[in-house]
Formats: sequence, C-alpha cells, structure tokens
Amino acid sequence: MPDRSAHTRALALLALLTLVWGTNWPLFAIALRDFSIWTFRVIVLVVAGAALFAVARLRGETLRVPRHLWAPLFLASLFNITVWNILTAAAVRYIPSGQAAVLAYTMPLWFAAISVMFLGERLNMRLLVALAFGAGAVVLLAVPNLRIYADAPLGIFCGLFAGFCWALGTAVQKRTDWAGMGLALTGWQIVLALPPILLASAFFAAWQWDVPSWTGLLTTIYIALIPTCIGTATWFAIVGLLPANVAALSSIVVPIVAMVSGKLVLDEPMGPTQIGALACSVVALALALFKPTAAARTS
Repeated sequence: MPDRSAHTRALALLALLTLVWGTNWPLFAIALRDFSIWTFRVIVLVVAGAALFAVARLRGETLRVPRHLWAPLFLASLFNITVWNILTAAAVRYIPSGQAAVLAYTMPLWFAAISVMFLGERLNMRLLVALAFGAGAVVLLAVPNLRIYADAPLGIFCGLFAGFCWALGTAVQKRTDWAGMGLALTGWQIVLALPPILLASAFFAAWQWDVPSWTGLLTTIYIALIPTCIGTATWFAIVGLLPANVAALSSIVVPIVAMVSGKLVLDEPMGPTQIGALACSVVALALALFKPTAAARTS
C-alpha cells in the first residue's frame, strides 16, 4: 500500500485528472467542427509532444530511453495513445460526447477482466455482477442510439474498444519498471504515436484544409496542452503511485463530469436512460474495484 504522503498526492492528482478529462469530452465535438479527426489528432500530438519534451529538458530530465524499455514503450504508446486518440475522437462524431465517455471509461472493468484472463485472478461472483452492470450500461446507451443515430454502432464500438485498449496499455504501464523516466515517458509515447497516425491519415484523411475558426483552433491547442499533455502525464503519475485497480478509480467520475459538461456546453441529451447508464457504470466499476476487507468478510 502507498504511504500517506503518496496517497494524499494521488488523491489530489485524481481530482485534477477528473476535472481535466471530464470537461475535455464536449471540446472534442467543438474542435472537430473545423478539423478532420486525423488533422485534429496530428496537431494535438505534435503540440503535446513538443511541450512535454521542452518541459522535461527545462527540468533537467534525460530524454534517453534504456534499450530494454523500447518494446514496452511501443506497446504502451500503441494502446494508451495511438488507438485511444483515434477511437475516442471518432466516437464523438457518431454519438454524443458524454455517452462516448461512458463507454470509453469502462477501462477499469476491462482491466478487471484482463486480470482474470492473463494475470491469474479468480472470476468471483462480485466480478460477475460487475460485468452484468457494465453490460447493462452499454445496452442502455446502445439501444436508443441505434434508433436515433445512423452511425451509432460504429460510435459504440469505438468507445468500447478505446476503453479495452486503454486497459491493455495500463497493464503494460503498471507492470514495467520505467527506470525513473519522468515526463519523457509521456513525451516518447506521444512521439511514437505520430508515425502510425500519419501513415493512417495518408490513406484515410481528405486533407482538405479550410481556415479554421479561432474557436476551433484555440480549443485544439487547449486539448493538446491541458488534457493530452498535463492529463496524460498526471495519469501516468497516478499509475506509478497506486495499484492499477485503485488508480483506475479516477475514471469512475470522469464520465459523469463529461455528461454534465456535454449537457451544459452542447445541450446533449441527459435523461433517465443516460442517468441509468451512468448509475450502472458506477455500480459496475465500484464492484470491480472495491474489494471487501478481511474484517468485513468475517463479520
């Protein structure tokens, strides 16, 4: 268990991360009014990567990566940055941003399942109930969207698969000894995500450049510097401070903040169905993450 100072620091970082990532989701939809998914992601990653390396150098950190860490670094970058950035941006094109956030932030539930399949943990009744609630959240969001949004199946898939890949990246991140790498760890993951995104954009992007609005441009720069740069570095710091399942608690509240933000900023729907999905998601994640203490089990 982390000591008290590490626990206090982690709680402060969790509060920051929840606010930064939760309010970020409706901003995706605003930025994508002016940019394609590919152009948007390339701009965000270039700005965020450059900022992280600049700050790391100013702090006197080394940018060198030990040879034995390149393989896990590539894997972590693929799951945490490359796939996540493309799929989450795609999801908000097809379904409301708050609902996309609920699907993407099923990460802790996926991580619990990965722990059972690959790390030898037992699938007990509590986790089975958690999986049932998680499936209930997906059904509540999926069924109405299939009638309302023509591309809802693609949006739902993008959101769920983003959460699954983030869980894989978290497993790689947590199980690797990064030899004291600081901000350079985040910076390198972002830099390594650029080539596959640029390669994919060469095939899929229209590359029709229109002069963006100031709102779209400033929103994109904000997303690069705050949620991507600071938020991702904060997440990696939390994973380093706490056990992975405990660190994943940060994502429980993020979809709630995202859905409320989507309602306030974009007037996205937030009725009984969405609230029910949020409730199912919170219950599922709580069951998956909170383990009863020995005292509680014997009382």
